[in-house]
Amino acid sequence: MTPPEAPVTGNTPEVTSGPPAVFACPVTLTKRADFLRAARAKRQATKGLILQARKRAPDEASPDLIRVGYTCSKKVGNAVKRNRAKRRLRAIAREVICDKGQPGWDYVLIGRAGATVDRPYIDLVGDLAYALKVIHGKRK
Repeated sequence: MTPPEAPVTGNTPEVTSGPPAVFACPVTLTKRADFLRAARAKRQATKGLILQARKRAPDEASPDLIRVGYTCSKKVGNAVKRNRAKRRLRAIAREVICDKGQPGWDYVLIGRAGATVDRPYIDLVGDLAYALKVIHGKRK
């Protein structure tokens, strides 16, 4: 069996400028100092995760970006469970923080032992949405 041949036109296909292959609304926190600053700020615990949030000062980096960090301690489990928990946190952050997060804020999502890995995805999304409402003072 041979692969199908491409039509010979003499030119290469044009590259169009469209949306990026991977859309990432929040920028990831990488520096320990940013995590420590968020740890001293507001926090809200839910069944599936803990959210820490701080408003950056106007003179800090990029006041129009949303920055997010993810962490799980060894209490969550072995490396496989911790990585799965962080993957789930990244997925819900892309879904929720892009819509409900506020520019100029740093958020840190912390996985909880026995909850982040096992909790249904839709419940984790609801947990993060609720935590953001509480942090930003929009309680119902």
